[in-house]
Amino acid sequence: MLAATTLCLTVHADPELSGAEERTAARLAAWLTADGFRVTQGVGGHGVVGVLRNGEGPRVLVRAELDALPVAERTGLPYASTVRAPGPDGRGVPVMHACGHDLHLAAAAGAARLLARATHLWRGTLVVVGQPAEETLQGARAMLEDGLYDRFGRPDAVLAQHTAPFPAGMVAHGTGALMAGSLSFDVVVHGRGGHAATPHLTVNPVTTAAAAVGALHALVATETDPDAPADRAVLTVCRLHAGDSRNVVPDRATLGLTVRAHSQAALDSLAEAVRRTVHAECAASGRVDPPEITLVSRSAPNVPDPSATAAVREAHQALLGTGRVALWPPSMATEDFPLFGDAGQGIHGCAGIPTVYWMLGSVGARQWRAAPGRTPADKLAALPPNHSPEFAPDIRSALPTGVSAMVAAALDRLGNR
Repeated sequence: MLAATTLCLTVHADPELSGAEERTAARLAAWLTADGFRVTQGVGGHGVVGVLRNGEGPRVLVRAELDALPVAERTGLPYASTVRAPGPDGRGVPVMHACGHDLHLAAAAGAARLLARATHLWRGTLVVVGQPAEETLQGARAMLEDGLYDRFGRPDAVLAQHTAPFPAGMVAHGTGALMAGSLSFDVVVHGRGGHAATPHLTVNPVTTAAAAVGALHALVATETDPDAPADRAVLTVCRLHAGDSRNVVPDRATLGLTVRAHSQAALDSLAEAVRRTVHAECAASGRVDPPEITLVSRSAPNVPDPSATAAVREAHQALLGTGRVALWPPSMATEDFPLFGDAGQGIHGCAGIPTVYWMLGSVGARQWRAAPGRTPADKLAALPPNHSPEFAPDIRSALPTGVSAMVAAALDRLGNR
């Protein structure tokens, strides 16, 4: 466990942005190579795949993420990141593991080492995947389109876990959609620029964009059924930019927005409504070019396989005790893990693969007790969430549980000796 802790601290202090995970990938590759895995790097970007065969039997894939976020760390930890790196526009940005990917990676590596040293307990093939670019929802698809399953075999199960701010030493499983699917759009609204003193001679894209934002934020109410849990959805415009001067009407405005929902049908409906609404607002603004609407990223709802999840939950209860295995409510968070299973059926080899995904507690006992609130929900709301600059998993208590939970899940899915 000491080696896994060291790996976690090292990766945390030296984070890399999505698509630039070269050092992190090399560290995982070296670890797996030392444990006897056949390792391939550069799969779908900086993706790492380690394969350990142990006779005939099921093929089980364990997935962890490599990338960090453009966040300035404020945890005060002695191993806090001070890294800056070029962002998408080339300008330097702070980088931090603010979502627990360092812990996920160390837990997968620790589990791989234990399983490699206990081959008398299982049979089959263990595949460990270090996935790049999860935060941009691009890495899973890139690895699959680079032939992940064609080159390394179609798995019989895919396993992953994710940290969340509840007590370390616990895990939590959900039923149905554990996470939302998402669609992210960039929108360009065109206008006709000119002088602020003569607005009647211009078509102001700021006004059009502002009207579009108001209309877009009303779509969830009009496009989804509030009584249908599967229709639960959110639409958030997170970016609006136009112009560089107070007295010049610009030629265009740009929007960035994300749609999230727990069903693919709700996502599809909202995506069409976004396009329809933006086009309508632009048409109402005057004779200008139609808007440009670009789908930047997408993910499917994360719906773990019910049967496989029930079996792994039982394995976790046997390992940790029933009191340390909780139920997790559906979340509007999203990620691209579902593509490794049925959600990736449009990619060769993905259809029919069961996935299992659970949440891993990351809050130390002292921090949990000190958090304000009487109920667990109160405390969850008060603690720094994932993506916060103050998000700081308690590695000493969370990592051992992450390692043992992944080992138990893998042994449940692998063949028995």
